[in-house]
Amino acid sequence: MNTRFLDELSRRLSEGLPPGLAGSESELRRHLRAMLEGMVNRLELVPREEFEVQKAVLARTRQKLRALEERLAALEAKGEEESSAPAD
Repeated sequence: MNTRFLDELSRRLSEGLPPGLAGSESELRRHLRAMLEGMVNRLELVPREEFEVQKAVLARTRQKLRALEERLAALEAKGEEESSAPAD
């Protein structure tokens, strides 16, 4: 997980707290960060790089499927032509 993102988010959350809690800001920030990190880890997110790889694999698979569907349709059409042709 991107630690800069969690650090920035915990900083922003701690800055939004009432002024009376400012004395324990660093401790609060640590707790907020730990809580956010736990929440993000439970989301089971995948890194962007892995997502992009899987996206490319899916695109190639779709392309192959389209080609196979077209090939099957052509073979079926050819089979129908042969079966409907008069026998010699």
